[in-house]
Amino acid sequence: MTPKSSLLLGGSCVAAIAAVGSIFELSSGSPELGTVPTTIILGLCLPLVAVLFYGAVKDARANQE
Repeated sequence: MTPKSSLLLGGSCVAAIAAVGSIFELSSGSPELGTVPTTIILGLCLPLVAVLFYGAVKDARANQE
C-alpha cells in the first residue's frame, strides 16, 4: 500500500463516517445543523466514499509488487 492509497482510503473512511452520522441525524427528526445542510452533507459524502475507495483500490493494485 502506498501513501497515496492510504490517504485515499483514510478520506473514504472519514466520508463514510460523515455519511453515517448524517443518516443518524436525519433519522432523529431534528438534525443539529438543520435538514438541508445535513442532507447536502449526506449527498456529497456518499459519492465521495465510492470515488475515494475506488481510487485507493486502483492505486494499490497498480503499485503491487
